[in-house]
Amino acid sequence: MTEVTEPAIETVTIDVVLSALADPVRLTFVRALDAAGDWTCGSDVLRNTGVTIGKSTLSHHIKVLRDAGLIRTRVDGIRRLVTLRYAEVEQRFPGLLAMLREQRPDRAAAKKRPLSSA
Repeated sequence: MTEVTEPAIETVTIDVVLSALADPVRLTFVRALDAAGDWTCGSDVLRNTGVTIGKSTLSHHIKVLRDAGLIRTRVDGIRRLVTLRYAEVEQRFPGLLAMLREQRPDRAAAKKRPLSSA
């Protein structure tokens, strides 16, 4: 079995995390993975986001996110399952994932919509 390792969370720096999240595809990936909640096949994460990328590009984005300490990868046969490192990221950068969750475009649009007075 192939083992995939990620950096120890105490070695992760905020500049590397922010650089990884600066790419719109990776930011969308992290938000979609957060919405998925648990181990998910990497190729399924972007399925309902409207983002279409090739397998090699997806692999690159997953590697960048893993190297930035944001996700963990587990090999399951021929599939690679990914999950956010919630607890570790929260410990290292308190509030970061919550902020990303709050700033999701679908939530921002819902907040801006006026309430209907019926």
